[in-house]
Formats: sequence, structure tokens, C-alpha cells
Amino acid sequence: MRYIILTISIFCIMNTTSAQTYEAGILFGGLNYIGDVGSSSFMKPGDYLARKKMAFGGIFKWNRSPRHSFRFSVLRGETFGNDNNAEDGRRNSRGFKFETELTELSAGLEYTFWEWNLHDSKRPQITPYLYTGITYFFSNEFFERDGQLMKGDDISTFSLPMVIGVKATISRKLILAAEFGARYTFTDNLDGSASEEISSQTNYPTFGNSNMNDWYIFSGITLTYTFGRRPCYCKF
Repeated sequence: MRYIILTISIFCIMNTTSAQTYEAGILFGGLNYIGDVGSSSFMKPGDYLARKKMAFGGIFKWNRSPRHSFRFSVLRGETFGNDNNAEDGRRNSRGFKFETELTELSAGLEYTFWEWNLHDSKRPQITPYLYTGITYFFSNEFFERDGQLMKGDDISTFSLPMVIGVKATISRKLILAAEFGARYTFTDNLDGSASEEISSQTNYPTFGNSNMNDWYIFSGITLTYTFGRRPCYCKF
């Protein structure tokens, strides 16, 4: 009996997998850092439009039902912090600044507020959505020396993405979306403020708020192409 159940289960998985709808495309936008150096604003447009904060990547979605998708993405960009851009006078007088490259790999679940069925004859379709999951990113650590922030070794760690966006069909095969997504990182040393995280015999100075880890934020657009046969959605 168990072999019959196993055979039926495998057949169902193969049948639903081959009949799903997929999306693949690109991401493009700005990558902003929030921490103990530079501006502490999450929403200033100028913080995302700076030339040195551009980011790009690729995205893939498996539309598992009309209300949720499994999503995978790769994002790479540059960002920086500069105390001259801060609203806090103490940061202005301190004058720290740094630049860093960042690459992230992300996988998780995208949930749409309204039904999203790309095989529906209704056009156009539009819906807000939320995305979360787990992200692993690669960047550099920094440390303070002689009143300046110096780049150290490569680091890699996890972050938690919290993304909100709106997507719409612009043709039968193309989907355009705009999203704003904050990533809470598992480190406080993207800017050199928590040098105790560095594995070194040298004791570098610490500064800033030790109770809050660093954030980085991607704000931009995605353009995806949809393909695959008409789906046979299950209740999963």
C-alpha cells in the first residue's frame, strides 16, 4: 500500500510541476545603507538615486498558486555612508565615510493581496504583494584607524528581507513591478562601528548604537517574462 501511495504522490508532483507558470527577468534600482554612518533616513529619494548606489540582478518566480509564488533572486550593487549627508550634527562633525560593494542571494515566498493568474483572460492585472524569506549576502567589513574608516576583509552573513511592492501585466508575457525592500542584517559592522566582530588581535575603536544592527534597502523595479503551460494549482 505504501508503494502505491508513494507512486501516486510522485506522479502528482511531476504533473503539477510540469504545468506551472514561471517568471524570469531582471531587477534594477538603488541600494541604500542605514547604520551608524551617514544619513539615517529610510525614505529620502536622493539616497537611492545616487550614481554610486545603483544595483542590478536577476529574478525567478514559480507561481505556485494564484496567491503565492516561490521566489529566487540575485542582486549586486554598491552603496556608501557619508557623515556629510547626515541630519545629525554630531555625525557631520565626525566626518566618517565608506564605500562598499554588496552581493545577495535570496529565496522566499511572495504573497499577493489579490488573485494573480497569468492565464486569466482579464487584462491588465495588477496587485500589491509582500515578500519575505532568507537572504545571504557578501560584502566587506570596516574598522576605524586614525580617524578614518578602513576596508577590511570580506564578510558574509544572513539578512531578513521585508519587501512590499506592486506588480502589473503590461503585455501577455511581460510583468512590471516596483518594490521597496528593507533587509535587516545579522551584523553591526558593515560600517566599522562594531569592530569587536572582527577576528583580530588589534582592538579597534567602536562607535554608534550597539543595540541596532545595520540595514540595507533595495528600491527599484523588476521586469519579468512569463512562460510555462496553464497551471493545475493544488491546495499547497
